[in-house]
Amino acid sequence: MRILLYRADGVIEPWVREFAALMPQVETVAWKEGQSLPPCDYAVVWSPEPALLDQLAHVRAIFLMGAGVDALLKLGAALPPVPIVRLGDAGMGVQMAEYVAHAVLRYFRRFEEYEQQARHGAWNPLPQTPKEEFTIGIMGLGRLGLPVVEALRVFGFTVRGWSRTPKDIPGVECFHGADGLDPFLRATRVLVCMLPLTPDTSNLLDRHNLGKLLPGAYLINVSRGAILAEPDLMTLIRSGHIVGATLDVFRHEPLPAPHPFWNEPRIAITPHISALTIRHDAVRQIAEKITALENGQPVGDIVDRDLGY
Repeated sequence: MRILLYRADGVIEPWVREFAALMPQVETVAWKEGQSLPPCDYAVVWSPEPALLDQLAHVRAIFLMGAGVDALLKLGAALPPVPIVRLGDAGMGVQMAEYVAHAVLRYFRRFEEYEQQARHGAWNPLPQTPKEEFTIGIMGLGRLGLPVVEALRVFGFTVRGWSRTPKDIPGVECFHGADGLDPFLRATRVLVCMLPLTPDTSNLLDRHNLGKLLPGAYLINVSRGAILAEPDLMTLIRSGHIVGATLDVFRHEPLPAPHPFWNEPRIAITPHISALTIRHDAVRQIAEKITALENGQPVGDIVDRDLGY
């Protein structure tokens, strides 16, 4: 068996070593643009280039090195008609819960304001918002969204959720579809975006929808930058309707030096690190799924190309 490996950043050797340890009987080959490889049985990729398509023509399945699928699906109908398999959790759910909980608590407990006071030598306890007035809305209730819901409920926050299809989560008021979006947004104080990027979610968080949030709202985006209309967020922050944001993902990454977000103190920026792939867990998961496919067994996490995730 031969497995093709490709990452846009070129960091392949650690993946080669992990596959060699878990699947010593398998040959792994790393593809570089302009190179022609012998036919491969499977491909494991991240952010592939169109030039890779010829190498994918005969694979039995394509595996992703992360949870997002938009970078692969943008190749469209040119992709071979084989299963595309995304990672399950692979250690990312806990990291996402850590990141979001930190951002929520930093806003709720007014820690940034205390830091500013401390820099000026001020000792001034600030009033705290009652939790019943601090409703948190989670957009996206999939495998990574559920650990975030659970983490926030530990602190006693009221958590609501919105998803494309109906969900039933104990203790969480759930909304779904276009009809559920408006009532979901209008009672949300902190909005956490964990949606996949699809044609339906592109620019979903624009001035129209963000403007429905409660006055003094806060935004946390850990999904994909293209879901957020960035100029609209700046407009709403400057107006005071949204008091701030924690953003881990952006339309263009790395975030360009002249981008206005860099000079807006009410926006906290991190470099797409809210949930990093734990390579050993990812390779173990991929190896198990390849073995299942080889034995004619079903595997989970197959991407629905029509839905985009």
